[in-house]
Amino acid sequence: MPPALAWYRRLVTTAGCLAAGVGGGVLLLMWGRPLWAGAWAALALVVAAGTWFLAGRFQRSWGYTEAPAELYLTYGVFVRQLVVVPYGRMQVVDVTTDLLEQALGIATVRVRTAASTADARVVGLPLADAVKLRDRLAARSESFSTGL
Repeated sequence: MPPALAWYRRLVTTAGCLAAGVGGGVLLLMWGRPLWAGAWAALALVVAAGTWFLAGRFQRSWGYTEAPAELYLTYGVFVRQLVVVPYGRMQVVDVTTDLLEQALGIATVRVRTAASTADARVVGLPLADAVKLRDRLAARSESFSTGL
């Protein structure tokens, strides 16, 4: 996966920690708890630093491979997950990208199946690669159709 995925995670989590730190700090100051406000802001900084560090590990944890009859996805920093999606069970394969992903030049390929509760997505691909993967998966899902 390209390093843009790590930067995406860093920016999103840092923005969330900043918003929570400032919002919680202001509320605690309004309630007359300056010591708790400082502790809350310090906690937000610690969480931001931790997520900044873990963003690289998160980026390296994602992987996928296209086997002859199914798609294998693996991800997870603390708990590793392996998701196997048979091509014949794929119903929708799409490419999504939000504004920040667009700015970083990455996209997410999302695979939806009939009754899957698994998170079947390939994140952080360059947009051109994501479109090619979507097209390959869509073609394979049609050739492996189970006729349900």
